[in-house]
Amino acid sequence: MRFCSNCGTSLVLKEIEQRQRAYCPECRRVYYEQLKIGAGALIELDRKILLLKRTKEPFAGCWNLPAGYVEVDESPVQAVIREVYEEVGLRVEVTDLVDVYFFNDDPRGNGILVVYHCVVREGALIESDEAVAPTYFFSKDIPANLSGGGHDQAIRAWQKLYT
Repeated sequence: MRFCSNCGTSLVLKEIEQRQRAYCPECRRVYYEQLKIGAGALIELDRKILLLKRTKEPFAGCWNLPAGYVEVDESPVQAVIREVYEEVGLRVEVTDLVDVYFFNDDPRGNGILVVYHCVVREGALIESDEAVAPTYFFSKDIPANLSGGGHDQAIRAWQKLYT
């Protein structure tokens, strides 16, 4: 961010709380950089996990969970339900939290991926403009080229349960 969203003044860097932070000298507002928040679905079928191949950068051609960023007006649970439907055409129900993974390998910024166990309630697998080849994999068959952004961590943690 280069300009104050409140008054339009050019921001300056100032040491605040032992860090260089963007600061507006006019209205004295501090701009704190925030982590991106993603929500992902761990969907299992007969001891297999659902993965899809990304079509867009970053990580195009890599495999990940159905997932996406949480919009400003939704909860992570709402986001994962929306993203699963948008990416693979399944209506799911969230049953519980799997884990939260910090990532710093995404060129769009650092963040956390909140992963939920989800159960399919209706729908059939489809491809979308964001994801192709939705496939259920046994632990031993997980592709080597996994997406970053916490997906690799979540998939490897699941994989350890079945090895």
